Amino acid sequence: MAKATKAKKRRPRSAALQRPDDLIARGHHDMGGLPADRVVPSEHDTAEWERRVDALMTLLSGVKGGPPRMTVDELRKNIEAIGPEAYDKMSYYERWVTSITQTMIQRGIITTDELGQKMEAVRARPEAKCKK
Repeated sequence: MAKATKAKKRRPRSAALQRPDDLIARGHHDMGGLPADRVVPSEHDTAEWERRVDALMTLLSGVKGGPPRMTVDELRKNIEAIGPEAYDKMSYYERWVTSITQTMIQRGIITTDELGQKMEAVRARPEAKCKK
């Protein structure tokens, strides 16, 4: 004798499960899955200041040498916090240096006053005047 089987009733999927994009707003920086032109990978020369920013990140993350002063997660968080207008105007390494600066301020390693003083000192250098 065959057992009578009950048909399972399926619960309707909630609207949240049908549209996960409704749960989390896409950040301006998040371009994954959006239509775009083809990406053509190419090698390019990096400027001296870009190599220095990369080296600074290596040192601050503790990969080489001393204790870590910041994490890659902090780098990403502070890049993602850059407003859309500024983000679009910045290059890759400009975003990095902005994020590193914000992280150092947030951690109390530098102050905004110290940063301002250093920026003025750099602007006052003779070589800075010819590279505008």
